[in-house]
Amino acid sequence: MEKLRISQAVIVEGKYDKIKLSSILDAVIITTDGFRIFTDKETEDLIRRFASSAGIVILTDSDAAGFRIRSHIKGICPEGKITNIYIPDIYGKEQRKTEPSKEGKLGVEGMDAELLRSLFTEAGLLGDDNAQREPLTMLDMFDLGLSGSKGSAELRREVARRLSLPERMTTKALLDAANTLYGRERFTALVSGIRKELEA
Repeated sequence: MEKLRISQAVIVEGKYDKIKLSSILDAVIITTDGFRIFTDKETEDLIRRFASSAGIVILTDSDAAGFRIRSHIKGICPEGKITNIYIPDIYGKEQRKTEPSKEGKLGVEGMDAELLRSLFTEAGLLGDDNAQREPLTMLDMFDLGLSGSKGSAELRREVARRLSLPERMTTKALLDAANTLYGRERFTALVSGIRKELEA
């Protein structure tokens, strides 16, 4: 199958993630080597350069460590274009490991290749889809009941679960994902539908 060609650099945690993505992507793939990114100034500089030119895509695991690395990368790139892609919470063990991860979730390397292809396609990285989407704001998240009200955390977790996103997402992370994947109109319709189901 033909590889997906994207212009942005893709940031992943480890070499096995890179090997997996290399089988489906024609792109620059940069590894953080886990928490080494916190002290690796050369890699930080490289990521910043890509963020301010072609842009970067952050694709870390959906466990606590992955979110911490994702947050660090966003923090070192105050300027530039960042696209966040999130893998769903899927429990299991990678084939090369003897035991599952601490949280029992599969990482990027354990994801099905077709699922990964669909995540990049849905993020609008293969064309100009994103340019046509009206973005959501934090006020939209409040209006949808996803922040600042009783039960908003539970609703956020349920929306994330139904949309195959990590349940631990903050309001800001869910906002980023919604803008990357859906845009205001589609995401509002999805959340409204979920709320109606829950209230029925």
